[in-house]
Amino acid sequence: MNNNENVIRPFTVTIDQADLDDLQARLANTRLPEPAPGDNWDLGTPNHYLRETVDHWQNSFDWRAQEARMNEFPQYLTEIDGQTVHFLHVPSAVEGATPLLLIHTYPGSFVDFLDLIGPLTDPVAYGGSEADAFSVVVPSIPGFGFSTPLVERGWTMAQVAKTFDQLMRRLGYDSYGTHGSDAGAMISRELGLLNPPGFLGLHVLQLFSFPSGDPAEFEKFTGEDYAAVEHLQWFQSVGGYNAINSTRPQTVAVGISDSPVGQLAWNELFNNFGNGTSLVTTDQILTEVSLYWFTNTSAAAGRYHYEEANAGTEPALNHAPTGVAVFADDFKTIRPLADRDNPNIVHWTNYPDGGHFASLERPTELVADLRKFFANLR
Repeated sequence: MNNNENVIRPFTVTIDQADLDDLQARLANTRLPEPAPGDNWDLGTPNHYLRETVDHWQNSFDWRAQEARMNEFPQYLTEIDGQTVHFLHVPSAVEGATPLLLIHTYPGSFVDFLDLIGPLTDPVAYGGSEADAFSVVVPSIPGFGFSTPLVERGWTMAQVAKTFDQLMRRLGYDSYGTHGSDAGAMISRELGLLNPPGFLGLHVLQLFSFPSGDPAEFEKFTGEDYAAVEHLQWFQSVGGYNAINSTRPQTVAVGISDSPVGQLAWNELFNNFGNGTSLVTTDQILTEVSLYWFTNTSAAAGRYHYEEANAGTEPALNHAPTGVAVFADDFKTIRPLADRDNPNIVHWTNYPDGGHFASLERPTELVADLRKFFANLR
C-alpha cells in the first residue's frame, strides 16, 4: 500500500509572490485581438470587457485578500487511488448535522461555495435553526485547483463520484448528501447512480436530460418546457467551448495556459456568454480565473469534456432522491425529460433570477433550498 494512502495533510493556499509578479507583467503586456465590428458579445468576449477587467485585475483586485478568505476554512490534501485530492472540511458544531458534499462547476472551483459554508454549518447565526445544520466537505475535482496534477487519462464524472465517495468514508461519514452545479451536478447524479450505502440524495441546479427523438416525449410538455427547449438551443449556439474541449482540449489549453487574459476570455460562462443576466461580480470572476492561472489547470479541467464524450457510457436511471433548483438565467432543466431519466425527483423550485453560478449569485436562496430539500430526507 502507498504510504500516503489514508493520510490527510493540512493545506494552506499560498501563491508565491514571484507568480503574482509574473501575472502582473503578463497583464501589462496584454495584446488584444482586433475587435469585431461593434465590439459586443455577439462573437464572443469583446475587447471592451477585457480592457476594463484587466485594468481592474492590475489595479484593484487583491489576490492576497481572496487567498486569506480561502484560508479562513480548514483545507487538506489526501491521496485516493494515487490521485491528490484537495478539499475543505468544516464540521458543524451541531450534533447530528447532515454531512453534505458540495461539488463545484466548470469553469469554477471550490471557491464557488465559500459564501455557503457559514450559513450551512452554523445556521443559528444566519437565521436558521440547529435542525438545518450541515457538516460541509468541499473538494476540488481532480485536475482542478489544488487537486493536481491529474495523474492519468480516463477521468470521467463517474470516476470522480467514486473518488468523492471514498473521501467521505475516509472522513468518517457513513451517510451524506450532495449538491452541485454543472460538473458538480453531473458528479452528483453519478453518485445517485452509484447509490452508495447511506447516500441521502442529490440536490442540483441542472439535470442534463435531452430529447431522445421519441415524439411521445413531447406530449407532457408545457409552454414552459418548450421555452426551456428554446433556451437550450441558445445555450448550445454559444457553447462552442464544449465542442472544442470535447475534441481538441490540449490545443486550446496552450493559449489559455500562456495568457491570463486568454483564460479570462475563455471563462465567458461567468458572464453567461454576455447576455446581460449574470450576477457574478468582477472580483468573483477574477478570483476564479486567477486560481486557474496560478495552478495552471485549464488543460486538465478541459479534458473532462473529451473523456465524457469518448467514454461510451450507456444511459441509466437515477433512482436516488433528487432535488432541483432552477435559476431563471441558467440552463433550464426540462421537467418531463428529467423525470424520464430521474424517476425520484422529490423537490423542484424555480427562482426568478440568478444563473449558472447560483452559489456566487444567490447564496441565501440556495442555502434555503438545500435546507428544505434535506429536511425532508433526514
